[in-house]
Amino acid sequence: MPSTRIRLLAGDDATLVQGVAAIQDEMKLPLAFPPEVEAEARQAAAQPRLPELDRTDIPLVTIDPPGSMDLDQALHFERRDGGGYRVHYAIADVAAFVAPGGAVDAEAHRRGETLYGADSRIPLHPPVLSEGAASLLPDQLRPALLWTIDLDTSGEIAAIDVRRARVKSRARLDYAGVQQQLDAGTADPLWTLLREVGELRQRREQARGGVSLALPEQEISVVDGQWQLAYRANHPDEDWNAQISLLTGMAAAQLMVKGKVGILRTLPPPQPQDIARLKRTAQALAIAWPDGQGYPDFIRTLDPSKDTHVAMLTACTTVLRGAGYVAFDGDLPAQPVQSAVAAEYAHATAPLRRLVDRYVGEVCVALCANQPVPDWVRAALPALPGLMAEADHRAKHYERKVTDLVEAVLLAPNVGETFQGAIVEINGAHGDGHEGVVMLRDPAIEARVNSPTALPLGQEVVVRLAVADPAQRQVRFELESGAP
Repeated sequence: MPSTRIRLLAGDDATLVQGVAAIQDEMKLPLAFPPEVEAEARQAAAQPRLPELDRTDIPLVTIDPPGSMDLDQALHFERRDGGGYRVHYAIADVAAFVAPGGAVDAEAHRRGETLYGADSRIPLHPPVLSEGAASLLPDQLRPALLWTIDLDTSGEIAAIDVRRARVKSRARLDYAGVQQQLDAGTADPLWTLLREVGELRQRREQARGGVSLALPEQEISVVDGQWQLAYRANHPDEDWNAQISLLTGMAAAQLMVKGKVGILRTLPPPQPQDIARLKRTAQALAIAWPDGQGYPDFIRTLDPSKDTHVAMLTACTTVLRGAGYVAFDGDLPAQPVQSAVAAEYAHATAPLRRLVDRYVGEVCVALCANQPVPDWVRAALPALPGLMAEADHRAKHYERKVTDLVEAVLLAPNVGETFQGAIVEINGAHGDGHEGVVMLRDPAIEARVNSPTALPLGQEVVVRLAVADPAQRQVRFELESGAP
């Protein structure tokens, strides 16, 4: 499920810093790596296994948020003779450093994925690997899984290949800087190709009924002594780059389905009751959702530069319930599709931050080489869906607790004040409960609400902030009146 990252612009606020530390302690999260894991990682970093194939001739570059050091992907584009495009996408080769069954491997299986909360990060692998020897940092010789994906003139996949290669990134760039150059007309031709390919893939996504929920960051700051919440909308090049990652995940799924072995990311279609709730949320935020307009088309009307629309995008993630993984070796899964992608899809492009991607990469390299999938990979496949489900649950739980903390800190000075919003959910199957969820308009957040009488589902209301307790990470409103 997509998540909204929280970035603090106010410096090291003690309440938030201490609150995040308390959450980490409460959840017993592993803040440090055991000494044997660090030692093995340092040894692996000093002795990387470089493949024979040398593709340092490809002028790859990375594009990530500013300051990022765990660089999973590097890219390059070129036009194909006769039309279409060739996409080179280098993915960090974690298996070149992590021995199956070793200490680093065992710790990665315990963690499952990197955890994010406010400005904190609990990595999957020791930083000597994830931010050092395995990261595709500029001007460094690195082992990688080099994907080569040919596209036709419409942006559809024409050919897929992935193999181990040594690569060298030319530069570490960030989205804002590249977008500024694109807007000024001074960008390298590479980024013109990213825009062309990204927009083609966006049109292909729309044609197949897919939808992207690229959530922007929440930025928390203090202005004139008051906490404020705002959203930083994605730059267009972030969304184009996301399409390249989606493309690679779809290519990986195609290879594994054809080879009848691997692990897919799946998602069932949204349930009618979830869509109905989203429509009430849109009403609460005064966002038009015309009759007959489908969920994917509605998503494409939202403007991420508007706070209320970002709140709507965040609410739309609730229809992604049921996302999971399915492993197979022989018979194909009964339900292989990721409904938001509207295609078969696999996580393949973030092995530094997500365990399953390493296994997907190993399966695809073997299939493209017409070689058997390694025994250690096949042996691990059956347990991976459960392991990743547990890791996903932990990550979402952590993010939710941090979000609750941030909202409580944000609203704490406003206890007793009234706000406008609408009731979007009521506890109880028959909608007659006295507890539910209110979607506020300003700030655009969801929160719990109580009422001595039945809550008016879907109606505009005035609510009073009764509780905003950072220590307990609790925010609760009480119904004042309907129809403000």
